Amino acid sequence: MKTIRLVQETDAAEILAIYEFYIKETAITFECETPSLDEFRNRIKEISSEYPYIVCLSDKKIIGYAYAHRQMERAAYQWNAELSVYIDKNCLRCGVGKALYNTLIEILQMQNVRNVYGGITSPNENSKKLHEHLGFKKLGVYHNTGYKCGAWHDVAWFEKTIGNYDLDPKPFLSIREIDKKTIMEILNRHNELLNSMLAE
Repeated sequence: MKTIRLVQETDAAEILAIYEFYIKETAITFECETPSLDEFRNRIKEISSEYPYIVCLSDKKIIGYAYAHRQMERAAYQWNAELSVYIDKNCLRCGVGKALYNTLIEILQMQNVRNVYGGITSPNENSKKLHEHLGFKKLGVYHNTGYKCGAWHDVAWFEKTIGNYDLDPKPFLSIREIDKKTIMEILNRHNELLNSMLAE
């Protein structure tokens, strides 16, 4: 049984352990030094105060996490969000990334977000396939934009529309302004979908 839920303060160490592999062994993230636990805990607290930050557990162990954050700072960009997802290296290609992304997107729709974006370091075929499967369209490529692991890497940007372009859009709502019951209903529905998929 797998469970998707909102992040908790006590999750920081487990999440950082997943992320550390990507820092030390890959160019998937351009971060090069593992942050301290306190710094990482503060990042989680800051992001989750405004945007969804969720984890997936299997047998009470976190095996993946995903979050959204503001894509650009100016006020007119408030309807956009950038997404990130990281899965334990031993749990790849089992549907967890898809379930986390779909859950994030549904919560973001409640927050009046219209566009979501993902940046993918090349090569990263798993992430590329995930975004394409979920209907993201490739916007373009930043060429040789980051140096890590002894090589220069491109970053491809993907975009998905998740709302209507009203001429008088409702403003962005912090996750704190979304009814907790509604969020729980979204989480429960995606938990059912994930576990039914894994049972097939």
